[in-house]
Amino acid sequence: MNHTYKVLKSDVELFAAALSQVKVYVVQSLGEDFISVIDYGGTIEMFSPNSVKIAGAYYIRNQFEFRIEVNEDSAGM
Repeated sequence: MNHTYKVLKSDVELFAAALSQVKVYVVQSLGEDFISVIDYGGTIEMFSPNSVKIAGAYYIRNQFEFRIEVNEDSAGM
């Protein structure tokens, strides 16, 4: 069973993740081929057009990437 991830970009994707209480992790790009996982996260508590609140911390949407793991052999979210 292979695992991959989905990047949550739209309000609809963030809302669906919040409703389903899926674990979201926060990633920051460090260049073309490098990333840093900032927080292995938790569920989305709140989001706005500018930020996402995960596990009590706020992250600016245009500075971070929000990912969930999905199975390649499933429909995902």
